[in-house]
Amino acid sequence: MGRFNSGLVELKNNNTLVFGFRREKKLTVFLFLSRRHRSWWLCCILFQVSSLSNIKWLHVLVELREREMFTNNQRQEERTGKTGTPRLQYLQELVSQFQNATGEQTKEKIVANLANFSYDPYNYTILRQLNVLELFIDCLTEPNEKLVEFGMGGICNACAEPKNAATIVEADGIPLIIKCLSSPVRNTVNYALGALYYICDYNRATREMILRAEVLDLIERYAAAETVCVSFSNLAKAFLDKHVHART
Repeated sequence: MGRFNSGLVELKNNNTLVFGFRREKKLTVFLFLSRRHRSWWLCCILFQVSSLSNIKWLHVLVELREREMFTNNQRQEERTGKTGTPRLQYLQELVSQFQNATGEQTKEKIVANLANFSYDPYNYTILRQLNVLELFIDCLTEPNEKLVEFGMGGICNACAEPKNAATIVEADGIPLIIKCLSSPVRNTVNYALGALYYICDYNRATREMILRAEVLDLIERYAAAETVCVSFSNLAKAFLDKHVHART
């Protein structure tokens, strides 16, 4: 994963926070939180722009990209057509394939695919129905770092929604998410920080578990590590600002 440059930028009337960006050939990759339906969503997207200097155009691009990212019944019908596979059936087939898979690479591809569906509220009821969130949590216990990464990504994508957060908490996912803060994989740490940002205030018990001294010490070290990884630092600072500094 390439290094993110510093770039905390506020857009769209406080509805989007760009934490960092990096260049990939002719593309710029943005890591940002976007407020939707009173919740914050962690996103990493590609734009064909050369810099952050033109905030107006970036505003427009973020808005257009968000319109493309989220599904509704009309868009789903347009995508699948009359002969396409319904979303429930398709996701059920992915879950069955994962359960029957024996190769690690096959499992990795399936979990990555499921994680890609977990950012969209259109899929949330189906994901809970198929126990996909529990599948993501099980992946956090695997020795395969790719499965941990993709499982953590799926949790981060979905956990801003209260019912999904409830499922994750009830499945004892919090200790496993906290453990991911010490992962050697940068994406996994980013996802863990994002997930804890969302879930911390779910209830008193989750708050007490997440705000233990040893967890805060690690998050504070990430916040101070801007020269090592800007995305870690910015996400950690956002967590501390919301859950620690705002209450002191």
